[in-house]
Amino acid sequence: MEKPGIIVIQKRSATVLDALAEEFTVHDYGRAEDKDAFVAGVGHDVKAMLTNGRGGASADLLAALPDLEIIYCFGVGYESVHLPTVRERGITLANAPGTNDVGVAEMAILLMMAVTRRLIAADAYVRAGKWAEGVPFPRGHTIGGKRLGIVGLGRIGHKIAERAEAFEMDIGWHGPNAKPGLPWKYFADRADLCRWADYVVLACPGGDATRHLISTDELDALGPEGILVSIARGSVTDPDAVITALQNRVIAGAGFDVFEGEPHLPEALFALDNVVLTPHLGAITHEALENGVQLLLTNLRRHFAGEDVLTPVLIRGKEP
Repeated sequence: MEKPGIIVIQKRSATVLDALAEEFTVHDYGRAEDKDAFVAGVGHDVKAMLTNGRGGASADLLAALPDLEIIYCFGVGYESVHLPTVRERGITLANAPGTNDVGVAEMAILLMMAVTRRLIAADAYVRAGKWAEGVPFPRGHTIGGKRLGIVGLGRIGHKIAERAEAFEMDIGWHGPNAKPGLPWKYFADRADLCRWADYVVLACPGGDATRHLISTDELDALGPEGILVSIARGSVTDPDAVITALQNRVIAGAGFDVFEGEPHLPEALFALDNVVLTPHLGAITHEALENGVQLLLTNLRRHFAGEDVLTPVLIRGKEP
C-alpha cells in the first residue's frame, strides 16, 4: 500500500521524522534549500502537512499543494495558517492541545521566580568570584502571598493558576468572557487586572485579536513593583512599549519565553538587567514531544482511515 505523503514545514527532530516515516512518505520542507523548487517537485504527492502556529501555512504554499487533505499543527497555535483557503478547499485542520501544557505552565512559574530572585545575575555573581570576595548580593522578594494576574485562562492558564496556588498566591484573571464557577477573581478590564496584580502572566492565544494586547496602558497600570511574564505568543506584547517600560523602570522586570520577531530580538533588550530571556522553551520538553508525536500519529491515522481527528479545529473546512 502506498504511503500518503506528508510535508514537514519546520526542521523537526529525528524522533518526529522517523516516527512519521514508518507510515508516511516524508517531504522535509524545513531542510530544503530551494523551497519553491522543492514544493514544485513534491506538491502532488502531499496529502498531509505538519506545521505549527509560527510556521503556519500561507495561501501561496497551500495553492502549491492541490491534493492536501489535512494540516496538523504541532502545538496549540494555528494563527499563521491561512484559514480562508482551508475552509474553501475543505481541508481538515487539527492542533495539539494538552500535549505541552505542563511544560509551558512550569516555564511561567520559572520565569516569575527567575526575575524576582535575579537568578541570572546571581549566577554571574558567583561565577565572577564576588561571593567569595564578600560582595553583597541585593536582597530579593518571594512570590509567595503575592497577587498573580493571568491573561487567558485556557488549559495552560488553569495549570499556571493551580501551580501558583501552591505558593499561596492570590489569583485573578482576564479573558474575553467570565467563566462562572471558577475560584479566581475575574477582571473584565485588562488595566484593572494589571493595577491589582504584582505579577501578570500572559497565556492567551496569538493572532490579530490579541496583537499588542499588552501595551503602555497595561504596563503603566502594572507599575514599578510589577513583573510581566509571557509564555503566550510574541505578538501579544507591544515590543516598543515593553522595552521603554523596562528601561524607565515603569515596571520592575519581565520574563519572556516569547517575543515579537523571535528569534531576532531587539538589541535594546540585551542591555537590560531586569529582563530574563529564554528561546521559546516552554513546550520543549521530552514529555511534550512524546505526547505530541503520539497525538500526531493518532490524528493522521484516524483521518486516513476516514474517521474524524481527535483534536479538530476544522473538519473538512467546517467547524466541528
